Amino acid sequence: MTLFEKIIARQIPADIVHEDDHCIAFRDISPQAPVHILVVPKKPIPRIGEAGPEDQVLLGHLMIAVGKVAKNEGLSESGFRVVMNHGLHGGETVPHLHIHVLGGRSLEWPPG
Repeated sequence: MTLFEKIIARQIPADIVHEDDHCIAFRDISPQAPVHILVVPKKPIPRIGEAGPEDQVLLGHLMIAVGKVAKNEGLSESGFRVVMNHGLHGGETVPHLHIHVLGGRSLEWPPG
């Protein structure tokens, strides 16, 4: 069971900012920006490159949730960044698909 599955099951506490039938969003415990929230599907998909055609509706749902979270955090006007990591070189640390929502400061490009 991944760390995120334990959060979804309420076995590990988290600062939850959004939840619905398909996903949960919570503050990152090691934030890289003033606002750093993870949007995680409740269905365990290891990483974006392993999502299948059957996940199309869920992936769209996650993106709508990202927009809701950003709006609720006051990021819509100033802007925010959306990041998904895949694999070691992509910066993946938890093998459960998740979307980083980062904002609250100017985010430079390239990201690093």
